[in-house]
Amino acid sequence: MARGPRKPQPTRLKKRAEFLAAARGKRRHAAAFALQAVLRSGDDAEPPRFGLTVSKKVDARAVRRNRIRRRLRAALVQGAALSAAPGVDYVFVARAEALGRPFAALVADMAGALTAIGRPEGRTEKRRAK
Repeated sequence: MARGPRKPQPTRLKKRAEFLAAARGKRRHAAAFALQAVLRSGDDAEPPRFGLTVSKKVDARAVRRNRIRRRLRAALVQGAALSAAPGVDYVFVARAEALGRPFAALVADMAGALTAIGRPEGRTEKRRAK
């Protein structure tokens, strides 16, 4: 089966520290996910980066967690990532509803959340007192 040209994949978050930094930023909640965002230190012209988290709390079965992860990733590629601001790290924390939600609604929810969260004003560094 011939496929069309592949769409460019969004830049991913890969390190635990990047996910933890986003957890300290702004939040936006939707039925299928929670969105966390933080302004990256450095150049504002850098493309936005995305991370996906699907914990065992969502579903104990790895097959279902992987399906949720694939759906969220596909929704980003389909156009939700176009609503993201440059220089910002985003983390989508999935909920079980992401599996049963219609795909078009999932894409719209993701694009709406990215638009609503906007651009975080600055990086908030909260240090724990020792």
